Order: sequence, then structure tokens, then C-alpha cells
Amino acid sequence: MKTDIEIANECEIKKIEEIANKINIPDDALELYGKYKAKIDVSKISGENKAKLILVTAINPTPYGEGKTTVSIGLGDALNKIGENCLMVLREPSLGPVFGVKGGATGGGYSQVIPMEDINLHFNGDFHAITTANNLLCAAIDNHIMQGNSLNIDPNEIKFYRTMDMNDRALREIVVGIGEKNGVERKDKFNITAASEIMTIFCLAKDIQDLKERLDNILIGYTYDKKPVYAKELNVTGSMTVLLKEAIKPNLVQTLEANPVIIHGGPFANIAHGCNTIIATKLGMKLADYVVTEAGFGADLGAEKFLDIKCRKAELKPDCVVLVSTIKALKYNAGVEKKDILNENVEAVKKGLCNLEVHVENMKKYGVNLVVCINKYNTDTDDEIDVVLEYCRENNIKVSLSEAYVKGGEGAIDLARKVIEECNKENNFKLLYDENDDIKNKIEKICKEIYRAGNVIYTQKAEKEIDNIKAIGKYNLPICIAKTQYSISDDKNKLGKPEGYDITVKDVRLYSGAGFITVLLGDIMTMPGLPKVPSYEKIYIDENEKIVGIF
Repeated sequence: MKTDIEIANECEIKKIEEIANKINIPDDALELYGKYKAKIDVSKISGENKAKLILVTAINPTPYGEGKTTVSIGLGDALNKIGENCLMVLREPSLGPVFGVKGGATGGGYSQVIPMEDINLHFNGDFHAITTANNLLCAAIDNHIMQGNSLNIDPNEIKFYRTMDMNDRALREIVVGIGEKNGVERKDKFNITAASEIMTIFCLAKDIQDLKERLDNILIGYTYDKKPVYAKELNVTGSMTVLLKEAIKPNLVQTLEANPVIIHGGPFANIAHGCNTIIATKLGMKLADYVVTEAGFGADLGAEKFLDIKCRKAELKPDCVVLVSTIKALKYNAGVEKKDILNENVEAVKKGLCNLEVHVENMKKYGVNLVVCINKYNTDTDDEIDVVLEYCRENNIKVSLSEAYVKGGEGAIDLARKVIEECNKENNFKLLYDENDDIKNKIEKICKEIYRAGNVIYTQKAEKEIDNIKAIGKYNLPICIAKTQYSISDDKNKLGKPEGYDITVKDVRLYSGAGFITVLLGDIMTMPGLPKVPSYEKIYIDENEKIVGIF
């Protein structure tokens, strides 16, 4: 099989104006970033949110991902191939995974978004703008304290942290202000950009004015007498908004089959809410009849947050959910080691079906219409695939086998037709919890209903933060849980369908600008580290000045 870059280089890439014409984007709304990329001025686009909304999610993944983006692109290409007007709206890749474990995030094989090198590396500068806006606020906090601290900010109670778009575990805990005339010495930390509150604000804002208001409402810390301090009190949010004024415009690119794709915003789903921007999703729903979008990692993370946070905030409801499963993920959830995961093992597939089962059950709690998609790999055997097909038939679950990786849109036509059938059915979508419930009640609803925990245990630090949030009246917000992506639990080693276990809330953070409460479970980190053999060792420019190694 050829590499993704080799496949992409073989395909003809269209000028972005041609792609824009396919979905009737007016010329004055298109801002070119070279020949093959553009930003879209949303203020120049009119119309109603008419499209059917399709969410692509997955079972708990292996460390290498299960191809949600590949399925999303293949499904979108397939819908266009059978004559429907479909637009894909996806997340931007973070440089952390690109140079860490997973590599790029633009699909694979013959279901890719291009130009993949540009999208994976810097793209149109959105992540840089978000990082810079974040760190401007951090600089303003420390400058204010050094210049007299008229707001009486307690340096030990600062709740807003620096960020960078790279996996760098050495920055998880740091000390700033060391040395004469360098400010007030205090402990600080870095988050990765994709886990920052600025990223979540960027993705949940409805427009530039809403963005500014959300930046104003960021809780940056507390005073010595325990009163909250917000970003607006530092007079910095106007400048932060200016830094984000171009980034807030969605980005237009294309698939290998020259179908339009909007890519905008990129929060992680294990430590943030895992969905592209509301602005991009609603723009897509004006421009097309079907919009395919995705939410990161397994349905216990990305889909739960898409439904309970994004849909709640944006007043959206999915017309169909596609639950991606792979044979290797089923074997992984049965305890098969990574080195053996590509070997045929029918019994392990049967054992791992419990993970598919739990995600199907969870999605049904939201009342959504569902299609299970088997994302086929060339190492899958017919006997292994038959196990999943038979399970779905026995349990009255609509299922489709996608070969989009090797066939492009042609390989996902059956999936496209089944998705259309589900989109045309009655939609009984409902949220899991009432945001006005008590904070612990909401946390425990997710932990027990979605993660199948028996007891929820709170550390002393988590209890303190919950009390602080209640004291300033910010309890009536949805919950964004940060935890491992490899299990429905807070322990990456509890594979399959663990039930009745204890789950530990180690910390709680108020993202008042984003409008949710972040809850950290187990040993989750908001700044990932690099593996022993990182992907950056395999990325280089060859003698023909072509980029090699992004996969």
C-alpha cells in the first residue's frame, strides 16, 4: 500500500475557488491563503441551518486511532458520489500528536483532506493565534501582579495557565518569575493548546462579539480574600480578540475527490471537549444538505461532549450518529497486546464486542439514530468481520462495512445510504442531564450512566474547587470530563466494559469563559508527553524538497 503522501501527490488538487463554487460561496466571502486553502468570511454567507447533521464517533481506540476522520471523509465523499450535497466539517490537527504518537489527522489512504502537509503543519495559523492570545493573558496576569497588584490577586490562586502546541512534559509544573526584576516568583504550568480554555472558547463562540464576551468571563484566579478575578479586569481581552480576528474565520480545503471540507478549531476530546467550532458547523449547515462532523476519541468522550456540551450550547441535534469500530480495537479491548493485534483472533473479537455494546447502549440513552461502521483494514479477516456483522444483526443494530481507506467514496456508499435512512427517521434526541443540577450530581450522572462506575470519589483538592465554584454561583454549567481515552473508566488498563468500580475526581477547574466545568479523573494530564520513539523522528524533507513521514 502506498503512503498517504504518495496517494495525495498522485491526485489532482483543484484551485480552492473551484471548491468554493461547488457550495455557492460568493467570491467576496472567500479569502485566499495560496492556491488551495482559503478562509471564509461568515458575515457574507446568508441562509438557514438546513442540513442534516451526522456525527462520527467511535468505540474506545487503540493508541493509533480507529480512523474516524477517514470514515468521515469517506462518508462525505460517498454522499456526494450518490448525488447528495454534502459538506464535511472537521477539527484542525494539533502539532503535539503530529510529532508525537498518532501523526497527522487528515484521514488516510484514499479518504484524505488535502493539502495534508499544510493542514497538519501550522495550517492557516489558527493554533498560533490561540496560543498567543492565551499567553498574552498570562503575561498580563504576571505583569499586573508585579506592577502593584491593584486587583489583590493571590499568586498562589491563579487558575489560568500558559500554553503551547507541542507535547512537552517538562512544562507540566514550572516556576516563573525567578531572578531579580523578573516578576513575582510563583508556581505555574503549561497546557497543550488543544486543551486550553482559549481553544474551547474559540470553538464554542457564536461570533466575534460572543468570543470577546467569553474572553471577558475567563476566571483567572482569586484575590487574597477569596474573591474571583476575571480577565476583563486586566483590560487585555480587546487585544486577545484582535489576535483571534482572522483565526475565527473557518478554513476551506478539499478531499482527494475534490469535495469541500471546512476545518476549524481543534480541542482534544480526552482533556477538552473535542469538537470543531460552532461557527464552522452552522456555516456548513447553511451551505449543504448533509454535514458530516466528528468528535474525538471514543463515544464516552467526544460524543458525550458533543451531545451534552456543543449541542446544548449551539441548540443543535444530530440526525444520525455513526459509531466507528475496528477489528483491532475490539481485539485491543479484549486485552490483546499491540504486537499481536494485527494477527487473526476471532475469539478476541467476540470478547471485545462488549466495548461496542457499551457505546451502542450509551448512544441510545440520547435517543439518537445510529449506524455502526466497521472501518476495514487490510489485516482484517472475513471471519473476524463476520463476528461483528452477526452481532449487529442479532441485536437489531444497523451496520455497514466501510472500505473508504482503499476505495475512497466508492467504499462507503453502503454506509452513506444507511445514514440517509437514519437521517430520515424521527429524531428523539435528549440530553443526559440538566445543567442546573448540583455539580456532583452531574459528574456522577456521567460517571455512572456513561462510564458505568459504582462510586465516585473526590480528592480534597476537588472538593475545595467545587466549593469555590458554588461560592461564586457558577454551578449551573455543563460538565467536561478529562480522562483516559483508552477505557470508559479513569484507568487505561480497564478495557472492554468495566462496571461497578470506583472512579476518582482528582481536580475540578472552572472554565467560565467557555461555559463549562472541567473535571479531571485519574492520572490524566493536560500537557501530554512524547513517546520513546516520537513521530518527529520520521518526518523530514527529501532531496526533492518534498515532506516525507506525516501519516
